[in-house]
Amino acid sequence: MAKTSAGLLMYRERNGQMEVLLVHLGGPFWKNNDREAWFVPKGEINPGEDLLDAAKREFQEETGLVPRGDFLSLGSLKHKSGKTVYAWAFAGDCDPKSLKSNTFEMEWPPKSGRLATFTEIDRAGFFTLEAARDKIHPAEFEFLSRLKKISPR
Repeated sequence: MAKTSAGLLMYRERNGQMEVLLVHLGGPFWKNNDREAWFVPKGEINPGEDLLDAAKREFQEETGLVPRGDFLSLGSLKHKSGKTVYAWAFAGDCDPKSLKSNTFEMEWPPKSGRLATFTEIDRAGFFTLEAARDKIHPAEFEFLSRLKKISPR
């Protein structure tokens, strides 16, 4: 069965341009990737959980920030894996270097029998929509296009 995730895309205006907060996944698989390796902060929905509530919870878990404000629906999209992702945008600001992510454990190296702990998100950054085009995973680029169309700026 395909998974469902929900997330939030924080945006701000700087020097007359919109910037969005994207996160880079932690762990060994994304460590050396930068181009197309950044995402909207998101995560899986718990059974019976409201989609927007899940998006807020996941944003807080992955960044350490409590999201506040008006949330603009960006709709949903599907990853090639079949996962459906729902997203909302909200205006906000932060210092990306101060963000704190939760952690997860996995066997690393594979088949070693040893568990290693990694942060879910190893870094975050604000990017203009143009710069974000090269950073964001292609499956989530459509969220940026939708934000540009509906943003109140």
